[in-house]
Amino acid sequence: MARVNFDALLLKGPPAGDLESGLDQLRYAILTTGIESQPDGMSELRMYIWLILLNAPPLPTDVYLDLVRQGASPANAKIQNDTFRTFQGDPLFRRRVTQNSISRVLNAVAWRLNDAHEARVNGWQSPPTLSEFGGSPDTTQLSRHSFTTGARTDATSVTNDAEQIGYVQGMNVLSGPFLYAARSEVEAFTGFEKLITNEVPGYVRGSMEGVHKGLALVDKVLDVVDNKLYHHLMSHMMPAKIYAFASVLTLCACTPPLPEVLSLWDFLFAYGPHMNILCIVAQLVIIRDQLLSSPSPNNILRNMPNLNTHLITPLALSFASRIPEDMYADIVNHAK
Repeated sequence: MARVNFDALLLKGPPAGDLESGLDQLRYAILTTGIESQPDGMSELRMYIWLILLNAPPLPTDVYLDLVRQGASPANAKIQNDTFRTFQGDPLFRRRVTQNSISRVLNAVAWRLNDAHEARVNGWQSPPTLSEFGGSPDTTQLSRHSFTTGARTDATSVTNDAEQIGYVQGMNVLSGPFLYAARSEVEAFTGFEKLITNEVPGYVRGSMEGVHKGLALVDKVLDVVDNKLYHHLMSHMMPAKIYAFASVLTLCACTPPLPEVLSLWDFLFAYGPHMNILCIVAQLVIIRDQLLSSPSPNNILRNMPNLNTHLITPLALSFASRIPEDMYADIVNHAK
């Protein structure tokens, strides 16, 4: 496949209007060349590409402003407890994103989810999801060999998920990369809400069922791709729930450096956020010698090693062909 010009593809659209072919080109370009960005991770194109891959059409600014004007949501106390912690030690993030921006986006999303829940409970029509404001049909579902996102496309599935989810700790970290990459809060809100309602609603339900499923799958995948390392960690009472909870919940956004988080998210949005499970296993395999030689691997995994997307993604892709079909299906669907 020829090298893709991101600017031309975004400006002119896919050749001959073939959306599926255009998405394939976009994914391939992200995998092979990456999205060009500055050392701080900033890119003029990244946020637009994320919104395309998430099938998130533009949201009228007034819709977001109406949510902001509602002020503090019922979840505001929790939000304020988390806002100041968002990428607290990252100077790049702090120079670009204010706590007020984080608070506004999180409260707006909380209102959105609260309104959807109230409407369903009282038998009213649910407020429209972002997908109902326009856009073309979702064509992101490909075969396993194309590493399908497994995204849901019907409005009923989205609203059913939305009514069950609300603000949970960790959503602030999931919102951070959107706020950093976007040119406006509206863009950040659009991408963030689409992610949590369409791709990983199971992560942000009160029970966080999707996160717990993801942790169990980290253990299962590690057992398949590196049985020796798996048994070493288990012999030290180190299942994934001990060290990988935040990595699953935040799609590794909790692990620095921030520019590598953005690069990893390029890959995850191109090939499906479910691929994060394989990326977490890849991080372990990258430091397997260090873990195997350590009598206390828990000390090493108190903090996951710094992200290196160029090392992680090829390993993650190689794992996809080695695990059983039913396990891969569980990975695709675990966060729904």
